[in-house]
Amino acid sequence: MDLTLARTFLEVAKAGTLLAASERLHVTQAAVTARLQSLEEQLGQRVFTRSKGGAELTPAGRAFLPHATQLLRVWERARAEVARQQGRHATLSIGAEMSLWSGVLLNWVVTLRSDRPAVAIRTEVNPADRLLEEIQNGTLDMGVLYSDQRRPGVDNTRILEEQLVAVSDQPNAQLNVDSYIYVDWGPDFRAQHDQALPELHNAALVVDLGPLALRCLRKLGGCGYFRTRAVQPLLESGALHLVPEAPRFTYSLFAAYGRDLDPELRAWATQQLTKATSEPVETWA
Repeated sequence: MDLTLARTFLEVAKAGTLLAASERLHVTQAAVTARLQSLEEQLGQRVFTRSKGGAELTPAGRAFLPHATQLLRVWERARAEVARQQGRHATLSIGAEMSLWSGVLLNWVVTLRSDRPAVAIRTEVNPADRLLEEIQNGTLDMGVLYSDQRRPGVDNTRILEEQLVAVSDQPNAQLNVDSYIYVDWGPDFRAQHDQALPELHNAALVVDLGPLALRCLRKLGGCGYFRTRAVQPLLESGALHLVPEAPRFTYSLFAAYGRDLDPELRAWATQQLTKATSEPVETWA
């Protein structure tokens, strides 16, 4: 079977609509429809009931679901085996949430490649749910997440824990909704922040990427929450200032991985991730 058909089937099952699946696959909706028709012809069964409201799995589709997942899992393992036969000692597939690509994922790739150039690395950026789903079905080895999310067959390790502090370009500033930049540091931060500072929830500027938010603050002025180590050099130089008496929040990163991942490979990748997040890096705030 064409793996593209299986992958398209899984995307439609996950997204619930052909349009959403086409956007995630970066193809037209007509292409998704054609692939599903081809799949149904090969199976001799309809796998989705399609309507204006979306696409719902038929009994045949639900029966095919675990097999489609297994097909992709076997393919990924086969690619890894071929890579090893071509002189690669191992293959590691890693991913991160969108707002973690510029610093964490980038730095992780650099440390991995620097330490073991013979290991083949595959990377991706996706929402947490998608990363966990791929780790669970074996198509992704490890992912970096903001929160300690659990799923069957998936374990998490805390990689980093530090504080997020409020800083401003002006000394003795106060947290004010008109000049506040809401930096979205993930679900745990949102829960802490919105309970402690509900008046700042509707800030005029919301940014989900730390480095971008810090650049905005330095160009536009204002205040916002950033990682302690990221802003420490700016605090020491006087370019930024701590907001007096502002609450501080905890910030954690977790590495999620499948329980079937080779223990030695997992330990090495985790060690390199810890190294990547412990070094002061200007590019991730």
